[in-house]
Amino acid sequence: MIEKFLKQTTFISQEDYEKNLEFIIPEHFNFAYDVMDEWAKEKPEKLALLWTNDEGECIRFSFKDLKEQSDRAAAYFQQLGIGKGDMVMLILKRRYEFWISMLALHKIGAVAIPATHMLTTHDIVYRNNRASVKAIICAGEEYIMQQVEGSKAESPTLKTLVSIGPKQAEGFHDWHKEWNDAPAFVRPTEKNDNDDTMLMYFTSGTSGEPKMVAHDFLYALGHLTTGVYWHNLGEDSIHLTVADTGWGKAVWGKMYGQWFAGAAVFVFDHEKFTADKILRQIEKYRITSFCAPPTVYRFLIHEDFSHYDLSSLRYCCTAGEALNPAVFDKFKELTGISLMEGFGQTETTMTLGTMPWTKPKPGSMGLPNPQYDIDLIKPDGTPCEDGEKGEIVVRTNAGKPVGLFKYYYRDDELTHNVWHDGLYHTGDVAWRDEDGYYWFEGRIDDVIKSSGYRIGPFEVESALMTHPAVVECAITGVPDEIRGMVVKATVVLHKDWKSKAGDELIKELQNHVKHVTAPYKYPRIIEFVDELPKTISGKIRRVEIREKDNKK
Repeated sequence: MIEKFLKQTTFISQEDYEKNLEFIIPEHFNFAYDVMDEWAKEKPEKLALLWTNDEGECIRFSFKDLKEQSDRAAAYFQQLGIGKGDMVMLILKRRYEFWISMLALHKIGAVAIPATHMLTTHDIVYRNNRASVKAIICAGEEYIMQQVEGSKAESPTLKTLVSIGPKQAEGFHDWHKEWNDAPAFVRPTEKNDNDDTMLMYFTSGTSGEPKMVAHDFLYALGHLTTGVYWHNLGEDSIHLTVADTGWGKAVWGKMYGQWFAGAAVFVFDHEKFTADKILRQIEKYRITSFCAPPTVYRFLIHEDFSHYDLSSLRYCCTAGEALNPAVFDKFKELTGISLMEGFGQTETTMTLGTMPWTKPKPGSMGLPNPQYDIDLIKPDGTPCEDGEKGEIVVRTNAGKPVGLFKYYYRDDELTHNVWHDGLYHTGDVAWRDEDGYYWFEGRIDDVIKSSGYRIGPFEVESALMTHPAVVECAITGVPDEIRGMVVKATVVLHKDWKSKAGDELIKELQNHVKHVTAPYKYPRIIEFVDELPKTISGKIRRVEIREKDNKK
């Protein structure tokens, strides 16, 4: 399959990859037709999607099944009046209808807008009106349907509501009752252009109002490298990425790149995350490849791995935020598997990563993906030398890379703020070592300036994470009259240490940081909490901690 889209498909080294990665870009590329329907022709019975939930239900979809069901869904959506360019919000949790809907919307050229099930009526109204949403397809659960229904009065463009069940309500179309009556699907004669909008995400960022990140149809092609190379997948792979479908990581790890590789995507539809549940799924369904944000790994390593048979697991990756070296080392000790880190944003596909042919360095984001022209720049715009901290940028003088977003929808000013003069500014700070590996420091807004020193939150968090008492932590700056800012640590303790929370443990953790890293970086303030505030994607919301401190 991938030979249709790459001039060279096998790489033996980073040098080979950098020199020879080149996409073959078809006209009117459409992932649903050009990849999924082609798999249905070539290997119709091959397992494509293995879905299970925490009630023990299990459904297997072949590529043929997904073609037939996405065709039927596309015809159904057309019958509901959804057409090319229409905005359709999907609030489907991890229900299998999400994947069918995504493919169906691609087929008719509509714009898919995945969203989290935790949105309130206010959140949905904001999204409906900012994006002119025409239809919402949602899980039939009481809370979700109430919020969706409540948004309609204040959303003039919203015309159609669809529930996939189990609950139904007045004003909602009943997907499973109605879609069987849809006529046979006929592919629209008007094909999409490559730069048409295919997908939009409202980012659940660490600060500010959600932005509308618009992606074109080539965004899916950009994820070929994500699944085939970074995840190291093949047709015999069963891959599990832990991600809610309202988060961009879902299409990073549960759709495009994995199906380019012909792998089976495993979906565990569950209500509440526990490390035990995830490990049981890996054991039961013989998962071969796994990807999750560092938050998940931080909890996994505190389980007793001797209670699980994880012998099927061959390859593991992580992304979403930086991985602490202590977590890398512990997971390697428990499983023998090195965690292959990747970096990207809702606005991009994978821009930095540790590929199968490279040796991972614990705590590093890896090497630039040659799909993008990556650089580090100083505040004055000049390139950084090795060892210097700077902002990660993508150079776009030669054109927009495959996988980079189009713009922030309906916000030219915000788009220009981050993308101008041939540079897309990620807002993330890192440094590069002599081997070309990048090391994350934090968001530009997160860097702490204390007594003349610039302190990146991640380096202090990584030091704290090497203490056995610490499960998770977040480093922020607190205003100080003398030093300008002082370092604060907000810490989640391991259950065995919670009874010891107090001044003595605070002193112990402070001394531990002084010993592990430069003494000036130690947290002068430590607060113990039960959990850290996070986005739906699992990223720590340091801004929320700062705002709370500023109100005190």
